[in-house]
Amino acid sequence: MKKVIIFTVIIVAIFGALAFITTTQNKQQAEGNPYGKDTLDPATIKQLEDPNYGNQILPDELESKLDNGESITVYFYDPKCPHCQETTPVIVPMVDEMGLDLKKFNLLEFRDGWNKYGIESTPTLIHFENGEEVSRLVGYHPDHNEYKTWFEAAMASSK
Repeated sequence: MKKVIIFTVIIVAIFGALAFITTTQNKQQAEGNPYGKDTLDPATIKQLEDPNYGNQILPDELESKLDNGESITVYFYDPKCPHCQETTPVIVPMVDEMGLDLKKFNLLEFRDGWNKYGIESTPTLIHFENGEEVSRLVGYHPDHNEYKTWFEAAMASSK
């Protein structure tokens, strides 16, 4: 009976140590991140060094821009979404080439964005004019020209 208790205590201690180490590593990796959070989901941490996921916009900043009647194009995505993982490397070079300032909103880290912006699935692109939504493109599009056409229309409406 003593051996079972000792074995159980050892197992619990190992799991506790692993949980502590994982939490500590996540906090260290999250330091200085563009999300302004102390801890991040591991899927977000994996993307911190990927230039395709730069140009993040935080919820307060987006809300402020919309309240001020600014025009902005936002890519709402989830780092765990397989369609987002296919879409991001297609659209980011595209918008860079077009000279469009595409802001990225991480719905995994800021879940309130789902309801606030009526996001039903990811990826979702929304173009706002004068603080109001004027255009939306939802989902992965194997014909990448659909993205280009949508971005061109968004740029044209901004002029």
